[in-house]
Amino acid sequence: MITKIKKILQKKNKSKIISLTAYSKNIAKILDNYCDIILVGDSMANVLYAQKNTHRISLKKIIEHSASVRQGVKRSLLVVDMPKGTYENVRTAEKNARLVIKSTSCDAIKLESNKKNYKIIKALVEKNIPIMGHIGFTPQFKKKFKVEGQTKSQIKKLYKEAQLIENAGAFAIVLECLSPNAAKVITKNLKIPTIGIGSSDNCDGQILVTDDMLGLSGFYPKFVKKYARLDRIIEKAVKEYSKDVKFGKFPSPKNYLNGSKRK
Repeated sequence: MITKIKKILQKKNKSKIISLTAYSKNIAKILDNYCDIILVGDSMANVLYAQKNTHRISLKKIIEHSASVRQGVKRSLLVVDMPKGTYENVRTAEKNARLVIKSTSCDAIKLESNKKNYKIIKALVEKNIPIMGHIGFTPQFKKKFKVEGQTKSQIKKLYKEAQLIENAGAFAIVLECLSPNAAKVITKNLKIPTIGIGSSDNCDGQILVTDDMLGLSGFYPKFVKKYARLDRIIEKAVKEYSKDVKFGKFPSPKNYLNGSKRK
């Protein structure tokens, strides 16, 4: 087990785990100073490519963005989402996971649970491929968004699902859009850390899509807190630039490239 993963495991019940998404070196370099985990999420399908869901993002695109992110990450644990359709069986999952790791030098892979792929997780872990799990609202497998774990029977089923993922060897698990009670039960009873998104502060850590919390994506469900309005800042800068060009203020002589001077 790599040192970075050991550090994540050691945070269980001791200190909160901080995680955000990144799709490029420039953003990753900033996040790396503050995050324990940086995820190259398949959410790039929505955020960068204006797709309605995450179903059609390709492995090639995931690899390209992950390779860029890797250049900005030094201290954080770099986790990469496996796209839908790339881990349908053990053979395919191993082939694609190894390709991602080889191409990006990431530290771990994240797989969404479909309540059937526990054997795939176990097989990958046995082949020394670190896996992060994901339950609750899993966008690759569920079309309709809803809060999960609102009854005792639902909580019991979610806990069993999380337990099977832990037993398969995952080092952590994302809990997406679970009720506070469900998140509390699962976090309390698992030995591995839980990373919440829309699942209350009962988890061992939190993750958000960076573009959401910066006010860039236009997607702001209740569980997202906007820490900035970069859309307004960018618009202000573009407006100022357009005025400068229009009225001849840019470029000014100090922006000219005069080349080498001959004597």
